[in-house]
Amino acid sequence: MRSSTLFRRINRHPVQQPRVARPLPQPVREPCVPPVDSLVEYGAYVEGKKIYALDIAEALELVRKHNEDGAGAFVWVGLHEPAAPEVEWLAEVFGLHPLAVEDAVKAHQRPKVERYGDSLFMVLKTVAYLDHDELTASSEIIATGEIMVFLGADFVVTVRHGRHCPLIEVRERLEDHPELLGRGPSGVLHAIADHVVDRYLQVADLMQLELEEVEATVFADVSSRDINRIYQLKREMLELKRAVTPLLSPLSALPQRRVIPSEMRDYFRDVGDHLSRVCEQVESSNELCSSILQAALARSNALANEDMRKISSWVAILAVPTMIAGIYGMNFDFMPETKQAWGYPAVLAVMVTACVLLHRGFRRNGWL
Repeated sequence: MRSSTLFRRINRHPVQQPRVARPLPQPVREPCVPPVDSLVEYGAYVEGKKIYALDIAEALELVRKHNEDGAGAFVWVGLHEPAAPEVEWLAEVFGLHPLAVEDAVKAHQRPKVERYGDSLFMVLKTVAYLDHDELTASSEIIATGEIMVFLGADFVVTVRHGRHCPLIEVRERLEDHPELLGRGPSGVLHAIADHVVDRYLQVADLMQLELEEVEATVFADVSSRDINRIYQLKREMLELKRAVTPLLSPLSALPQRRVIPSEMRDYFRDVGDHLSRVCEQVESSNELCSSILQAALARSNALANEDMRKISSWVAILAVPTMIAGIYGMNFDFMPETKQAWGYPAVLAVMVTACVLLHRGFRRNGWL
């Protein structure tokens, strides 16, 4: 009896089979494709001269054959807002690091210089000044973008985000001067950095002119619209500062990197000096904008207080005839001078005299 009862109790709890973990579905990866829509231009350069190549892979093959003979040759590929498969295809061709490729696709990166093996990855913030006929609260004065540069021994890959600061001018200027292209990939990197820093200087000068114009009118009749414009300039100055200042430290350390040839280090130091000047100008302009904003707010408050003094003065002047008229408007039988012929003119004369005396007193004190 005990054994049967025990077996019945055991059978009530059947043994559960262990669950087999199902494999997680793997994300479908798009196949790598050569850049087509995002490709701006590419070229193979041998000793400063451009040679014909059917595609990017053939250009890289021609360059490496020339480098076997000691010729200074490299490939320059320019992209504008590429898709991930296009950059991944270039990563396979040129041997780019996956982390740098991910940064180049996502954009919105902080200015930096990083080394991955024998290659260098540099992020530059680009700025552009947008002119407007009339500024509104939503107007954008400074537009920002990015340029990513992959630098290797025999290649330069530039990835640009944003429609401002194109590199066509840089490429044409270098192709017109073969001695500049003869410096190799580091010469191209220097030309790009110098071009970006020159744009910084142009935008900083234009913002300085805007601040001087606002400063000239800040002590005039300030309205809320003027204060909105000053605040907008302050916001755009902070945007310019965030784009320019973080690049100072990486660019200053760039000449000490082994990837940069010794003959190019002085050129990068010169670009760093220009950037230091821009950072100082942006910092001083930002402080000036803060001072202008504080002065405008103080001036606006002073004008409001002046208006309140004028209103209070006129209220005090009008209070005297109102009080006298109110007293004589009461319907009492026994009031002084109500039965006299000269009573009405006398009351009017008292009102006028009191108002004139109050007006002169307020004018003397600067309230009117």
